[in-house]
Amino acid sequence: MPATPLQQVTAIVREIAQDTAIDLTGASRFEDIIGIDSMDIVSIAVEAECRFGILFAVEDIEQLTTIDDLLRLIERTLTVA
Repeated sequence: MPATPLQQVTAIVREIAQDTAIDLTGASRFEDIIGIDSMDIVSIAVEAECRFGILFAVEDIEQLTTIDDLLRLIERTLTVA
């Protein structure tokens, strides 16, 4: 069974933070994830673009505060693509 978008984003965050124990929900805030800073959020977004085959506007990346924000952005971008 293919991984859900949340599972894929969780895998990306775990890779960037180098912490396989991270467990995320949609409500998880990037600022509350230990080991993640603003540059890491950009890295997470870029990796999501690669995995999902999409491109985000810089303004949209700058607005990301929660995992749900990123999931909605992925969904919206996939719908437009």
